[in-house]
Amino acid sequence: MRAFQKNKNFQEEKSMNLSNMPELKLGIVAVSRDCFPMSLSENRRKAVVEAYKKNFSGEIFECPTVVESETDMLKAAKELREAGCNAQIVYLGNFGPETEETMLVKAFHGPSMVVAAAEEGNLVQGRGDAYCGMLNASYNLKLRNLNAYIPEYPVGTAEEIAEMINEFAPIARAVVALKNLKIISFGPRPANFLACNAPIKRLYDLGVEIEENSELDLFEAFNKHADDPRIPDVVKEMEAELGEGNMKPEILPKLAQYEITLLDWVEAHKGSRKYVTLTTKCWPAFQTQFGFVPCYVNSRLTDRGIPVSCEVDIWGTLSEYIGTVISQDTVTLLDINNTVPSHIYNEEIKNKYDYTQKDTFMGFHCGNTAASKLTACSMKYQMIMARTLPEEVTQGTLEGDIIPGDITFYRLQSTADCKLRAYIAQGEVLPVATQSFGGIGIFAIPEMGRFYRHVLIEKNYPHHGAVAFGHYGKTLFEVFKFLGVEIDEINYNQPKGALYPTENPFA
Repeated sequence: MRAFQKNKNFQEEKSMNLSNMPELKLGIVAVSRDCFPMSLSENRRKAVVEAYKKNFSGEIFECPTVVESETDMLKAAKELREAGCNAQIVYLGNFGPETEETMLVKAFHGPSMVVAAAEEGNLVQGRGDAYCGMLNASYNLKLRNLNAYIPEYPVGTAEEIAEMINEFAPIARAVVALKNLKIISFGPRPANFLACNAPIKRLYDLGVEIEENSELDLFEAFNKHADDPRIPDVVKEMEAELGEGNMKPEILPKLAQYEITLLDWVEAHKGSRKYVTLTTKCWPAFQTQFGFVPCYVNSRLTDRGIPVSCEVDIWGTLSEYIGTVISQDTVTLLDINNTVPSHIYNEEIKNKYDYTQKDTFMGFHCGNTAASKLTACSMKYQMIMARTLPEEVTQGTLEGDIIPGDITFYRLQSTADCKLRAYIAQGEVLPVATQSFGGIGIFAIPEMGRFYRHVLIEKNYPHHGAVAFGHYGKTLFEVFKFLGVEIDEINYNQPKGALYPTENPFA
């Protein structure tokens, strides 16, 4: 417990480095049809901004131009650019001009949300008819093949629109982030891990850049960082984070050298992109040549907002990054690994939690989950690899049970034939000791057994899943829609009684 408390204090002193994700700058533009009072849209816009600042302490640029004409649209687009906005809200304060408002979506360089005002009282001279105008706006967006975020019920009072803006913010942040992201990989993938392989074509469609490198390139860069003067300071950081869990102090200088190597590579290779994630090959030759496993370093970078996925899982690190940007918190990548034995279920879960044994499973990876997401942590060796390799070259895992609480298990994936596919399942990590090794937790997801069979297996998903710490299914669903994933390809765990298309109704 003392080791956990020391680690907890270290994490409280350390704030997450948000420089690897965008700072969102929202702008709101009111639109007005010329046969309606412009003041109606203008005043309603001001009320929305006031409600957003009051209820969510949010900053938002209030575009001074109300768009009635195409000239107004160009002026408003210019004002948004000059204000540094990277996401916009097109607000129908009255019926609105369907052509100009959708041209504004086209002219803008970032994601757009389109919403409309509810009526407020005066239904003669003060009626705006935005409920009707929203239909024309959506129709015109489709005619122009434009993609805009439209909330579940996109019409509301000032307070309700402010809440919609608050829900749009993480969606917009994720979209902006991907348009400025580079994934740096070091491969090739390990043999027998084709499950982590997927075409990169759809990355380009999403606006993501990728740089693929050899494991040998990384090894060369690592060797050039021998005796780097920054190593002692990084070792001190690691010692403070690990506390009494520092069971392998002799390996920390090499791990520090490796961390510096990766961070220097990021700075030297991100090029025109603002944000970077990594994915690396971590076995089998990695251990014998580098002399350690990279799990702990991967966890530390992920905790700083730079996800590093294992086993050259390109779509895994992309998934992690989406969760990082949405939650603005550390995520992890885990194997959907093993069942919970009957004795643990019967003694620790049954009659205490409302889950069947098939609702539970263990999420595991060797040691890449950040210390901030473990109940306690210990620096150890990779037990599985040590079965065939000398133990001393498998040191570097961060082991411990994952903290209990709400989670979202999810993944965005390209199929072999270049279709985008995703899954989302909300659940929790139970406060039950795993009695196992690695970075591991006992997960409970309602109807997981059926989801495992009729989504994960049926849809050919790989064994890696990203984990966000909290319930973010609603936002992830909207992000995946915005990114172009077809609705029938966004999979989720069906509740009891709702059958999957391939589920046998007589089973």
